[in-house]
Amino acid sequence: MRLIINGENRDLGSPTPTLAALLEHLGMKADRVAVELNRKIVARDQWPQTPVADGDCLEIVHFVGGG
Repeated sequence: MRLIINGENRDLGSPTPTLAALLEHLGMKADRVAVELNRKIVARDQWPQTPVADGDCLEIVHFVGGG
């Protein structure tokens, strides 16, 4: 499966059926990211049922705390 993630072409090999599965595959913690899929923000509660397809474009933003 080929995706564009944060402007970078990525070949993930085997397909990941959902956005939640993709984030898990990438090792990202769900409570620390926001995701835009094909220019639309996807609510966190929709990730388990949001399909990811070959050629999709994602922007994944990490939240960072500090003081």
